[in-house]
Amino acid sequence: ARFRARGIPVILGGFHATLNPVEAEQYSDSILVGNAEIIWQQVIDDVKNNRLKKRYVGAIGFKDILPDRSIFAGKNYSTMGVIETGRGCIHSCEFCAITSYYDATYHSKPVEWVVEDIKAAKKAGKKLFFFADDNIIADQDYAIELFKAISPLRIRWSGQGTLIMARNEELLKWMKRSGCIMVLIGYESLEDENLKQMNKVWNSKVGERDELTQRIHDAGLSIYATFVFGFDHDTPELFQKTVDFALKHNFCFAAFNHLLIMPGTQLHHRMLEEGRLVNEKWWLDSKYLYGDVIFKPAIFTAKELEDECRSARKRFYALTSIVKRSLHIWKRTKDPLLYLYFWYLNIKLRREVDGKIGLPLGQNLDELPK
Repeated sequence: ARFRARGIPVILGGFHATLNPVEAEQYSDSILVGNAEIIWQQVIDDVKNNRLKKRYVGAIGFKDILPDRSIFAGKNYSTMGVIETGRGCIHSCEFCAITSYYDATYHSKPVEWVVEDIKAAKKAGKKLFFFADDNIIADQDYAIELFKAISPLRIRWSGQGTLIMARNEELLKWMKRSGCIMVLIGYESLEDENLKQMNKVWNSKVGERDELTQRIHDAGLSIYATFVFGFDHDTPELFQKTVDFALKHNFCFAAFNHLLIMPGTQLHHRMLEEGRLVNEKWWLDSKYLYGDVIFKPAIFTAKELEDECRSARKRFYALTSIVKRSLHIWKRTKDPLLYLYFWYLNIKLRREVDGKIGLPLGQNLDELPK
């Protein structure tokens, strides 16, 4: 609104504008639904010629355009290089905006594009790499081909995947050989009834969690484990069981969060139908604070759910836990860089347990300084 008041055209795009186009149009001169690459040149031309349309519809596919990594050269940016190898995911988890956006499909980039992008990032001074895919092993044949291709580049990288990877020994082997040091895995819940409710029942069918987790660790890969609470079959005992599980496996990092109901998801639609949202558009509410539960849990009160998540984080990031887990991380990987990163981020996350709670998401226009 501030930019538009100054006569500057505003175009909104991305997940929110795509999943909530009518709302997005209220706050912009134009919106772009879908991905931008194929249509962006037309948008720029329309701006130049003062013929901006109210809505543009992009395509899901890719175009042969790689980021201009040379702009980082000589500047004091992070040494972490973010690489995209694909978009979307093959699963239909109820809470996930990604599956809503990409209709539970995965779209991979040509391997040679990814290789060239990594080379450009290395030339620009990037030392570590994060593959931004939401599920880098969604197409396992493609993933193995990719990992074989990047192995000669001798990089260290982390990414996001699912526990299913542990069933494929060749996949784990090439992940390690290509430089993977850590993978984020959404365990979500240790309660099968919760997994059924979130449409992630496949996560409980891929095998025994302990065994599959150990296979990943045995392959020399560390795990950032994430857990979500607030589904209808949570109990106080489940929180305890989940932290015990995380400590037992000495995860590098772990997240214990309550559900955040994203607009446009199956979960958001269900909660609306059930009348359980106490703040239907929390993302527009300046009173919304980080850590707020914006729905009515089935078992807990909202405050109890917030407190249980906080207690789980405090227990996992206790100093005794960090020290114990650090010994296992070193024994497992013998990687000095990962070991330093482990200590840096664990201490940071320990401080954030209380430091982030209650922070505002943003401010409304009338609350901003003039």
